[in-house]
Amino acid sequence: MLAVFLLLLASVASVPSPSRPTPKYCRRCCDHLDPPLSPAPQPAANHTPEIRTIINMTILKGDKGERGDRGTPGKAGVDGPPGLRGETGPKGSKGDTGVPGDPCKVQQSSFSVGRRKALHSADHYQALVFDTVFVNLGEHFNMFKGKFYCSVPGVYFFNVNIHTWNFKETYLHLMHNERPQVILYTQPSERSIMQSQSVMLSLELNDEVWVRLYKRQRDNAIYSDDVDVYITFNGHLVAPRV
Repeated sequence: MLAVFLLLLASVASVPSPSRPTPKYCRRCCDHLDPPLSPAPQPAANHTPEIRTIINMTILKGDKGERGDRGTPGKAGVDGPPGLRGETGPKGSKGDTGVPGDPCKVQQSSFSVGRRKALHSADHYQALVFDTVFVNLGEHFNMFKGKFYCSVPGVYFFNVNIHTWNFKETYLHLMHNERPQVILYTQPSERSIMQSQSVMLSLELNDEVWVRLYKRQRDNAIYSDDVDVYITFNGHLVAPRV
């Protein structure tokens, strides 16, 4: 009887507690011999939940503040490509009349001289000198040398008039610097006549124009007297050089 009681007591002591069930593992022949990892612990029945506070910021938004100061301008960007040309706008109204401009400076040069004394050519070449001035703008004609000096480059018109002497030859050249340009010539005759010659020349600054007598084997002479003027030399600027 005592042996039966001890056997029952041993069997009761070997029964596991119902609060801690003995884990049982099911293995297959191909499973690894190590026991599986312990399962994740379950939350306790009396765990307190986490409380999070959420604040609606739109409720706390205040009134709009004043505009702040303007910031420093940034650097200029890269220029973009030019755009398309726009349409032509309407014609504007006529503007006011402007103030008068400065008057243009008109370039002038002219002369007209004469001689009251007759002249016989004594040398091979001789310049015809004049003693009477009608016009001499700017003093461009030199009365002592009998030469016109160009101060305004351009195109000029020249004219020379003489009275021949009876039975004497008249032989003159209108000179441009040292080059003869035109001739005025009459053969000896019993009658004296008026002769004239004209020409237009293109002159540069400081060019000279004058009348030259040329003596050959016969006498070369031009007639005049103290009462009337028979010999004249004229010239004027036609068009200044542009």
